[in-house]
Amino acid sequence: MISVDTPEDNKAFAEKEHADFPILSDPGRKVADAYGVLSAPSAAQPDAPRMARRWTFFIGPDGKILLIDKAGANQTQKAGETLLAHLKELGVPEKK
Repeated sequence: MISVDTPEDNKAFAEKEHADFPILSDPGRKVADAYGVLSAPSAAQPDAPRMARRWTFFIGPDGKILLIDKAGANQTQKAGETLLAHLKELGVPEKK
């Protein structure tokens, strides 16, 4: 997971949610920009930080992007189901 929040904020989030996966803190937004997930600058506030869209990138063992889910994050209540469906679709074995 990549977040534009600070390491401290991400640590607090991980502890609260009992996250057992790594979170990359990207407060400088360089990684988010490289992946094209930053929103366009606002005309009203051109100096305001650009927000990162909640897209999910599925990356294979060879480092290639297999799938980009741009809609799944908008379905917060079904995010887990959507994630599992994509993993199954990509042939990722279920973790036991």
